[in-house]
Amino acid sequence: MHTVAVLALDRVIPFDLSTPIEVFSRTRLPDGRPGYQVRVCAERDEVDAGAFALRAPWSLEGLRGADTVVVPGVADPTAPLSSAVRDALRSAAAEGTRIASICVGTFPLAATGLLDGLRVTTHWQVAGLLAALHPEVDVDPDVLYVDNGRFLTSAGAAAGLDLCLHMIRRDYGSAVAADAARLSVMPLEREGGQAQFIVHDHTPTPRGSELEALLAWLRENLARDLTLADIAARSGTSTRTLIRRFRDQTGTTPLQWLHRARIRRAQHLLETTKHSVERIGAQVGFGSPTTFRDRFKRTTGVSPQTYRRTFG
Repeated sequence: MHTVAVLALDRVIPFDLSTPIEVFSRTRLPDGRPGYQVRVCAERDEVDAGAFALRAPWSLEGLRGADTVVVPGVADPTAPLSSAVRDALRSAAAEGTRIASICVGTFPLAATGLLDGLRVTTHWQVAGLLAALHPEVDVDPDVLYVDNGRFLTSAGAAAGLDLCLHMIRRDYGSAVAADAARLSVMPLEREGGQAQFIVHDHTPTPRGSELEALLAWLRENLARDLTLADIAARSGTSTRTLIRRFRDQTGTTPLQWLHRARIRRAQHLLETTKHSVERIGAQVGFGSPTTFRDRFKRTTGVSPQTYRRTFG
């Protein structure tokens, strides 16, 4: 079972703390077994959580051996990080533990130096402050979350849900993550217009936008050999206008959106069918198995065969 250690720092934000506890604790595998064991860890016996105080059942030792550590936000993100917490997080990272932050939890995580040289995000209101305090990190205020592999960061409180669901999908696949999303009454892929899009393997469809019908048509025609000119003709616009609208409303280009949609469909087929990799590549619109394998690995980080072995 995957162990998640949630770190309750002094003046922790209750919403940020409860999000990973609830989402991971309620996750169930297809056979009904729990997917995660959750530990709440703290440096001291009693933690100030603003409107109330809490007693964590685990000390910082609870971070040892965890598969994932989550750092929720705190009321004062500029508060100095104790050497004990810093050492515990750095030790967890040295063990290969995945570490994620929620909202302004990026601040204490950045204070460890573990995010140096990485692209990160946090709540948009304090993104400039994070960049000023930690110029060695690359702060992107426009995204819901950023996945660097072992280190993940999310934006404001609700984006913590997006990040937790993303980690569940990484761990157990789309079906388990979709069940967890339903329990949270959340879409697995949250919609966002303008620059608010998920940095990941799929760009959501903004409901009610002028692109909605076109994106639905693209999903229905993933197997076709579509060019930018074909998509523009379908939308009744010039290619220049099409590109601009896609940038404004999805945060990406038409062809990038199409490639990601194809990979998402391929992931679903790899998880739910026994079709060969070659057949799936053709079903989602790739002209050759080699092109499909290359694009799939570039998008997901693993080969189609590895993905199937993990999530099939």
